[in-house]
Amino acid sequence: MIDERVVQALDALGVAYELMEIDPAFADTAACCEKYGLPLASAGNTIVVASKKEPRRFGACVVTATTRLDVNHTVRALLGVAKVSFATAEETKALTGMMIGGVTVFALPPDLPIYVDDKLMQLDWVILGSGSRSSKIKISPEVFRRIPNATIVPGLSVDI
Repeated sequence: MIDERVVQALDALGVAYELMEIDPAFADTAACCEKYGLPLASAGNTIVVASKKEPRRFGACVVTATTRLDVNHTVRALLGVAKVSFATAEETKALTGMMIGGVTVFALPPDLPIYVDDKLMQLDWVILGSGSRSSKIKISPEVFRRIPNATIVPGLSVDI
C-alpha cells in the first residue's frame, strides 16, 4: 500500500489525484502500461542520478517513459559535475526509502533537487510511482509546479 509520507505530501500540495492499485509484478513502467491499458507517453519515470566522484551529489529526474534522460549533457550541467550515472537500486532505496519501480517525486528528502522534463507539462495527466510497487498515482502535471524543490527543465530528455 502507498506510504503514508507520500499521501501526506500529495495532500499538502492540494492537487486532486487518483490512486491506482496495481499488481506489484507489473510495477515497471512498460509492463504496467501494457497490463492496464495506459499510454506509455503519459507515464512519468522518476530516476535518481548521482555524480561519479566524491562528494556524491544526487538528484531526482522525472521524464516521460517514451524519452531518455539526458544524463551526459543536461543532468551533468544541472548537478554541476563532470560525470553522472544512475544511482544503484541500493542507493535509491537508502536515499528515498523506495524501491525501483515505485520511486516517486513525492516525499523525497527536502534537500534532494528534483528536475522535471518540460515535456510532462504538456500532458493532461501523468502516471507516476506512488512510493510502492503496488500502486501508481494519476495526477495533473501541474503538481510539479507545487513541489518546493522541483525545477521544470527544457531538454531534460531526448527522444528515443
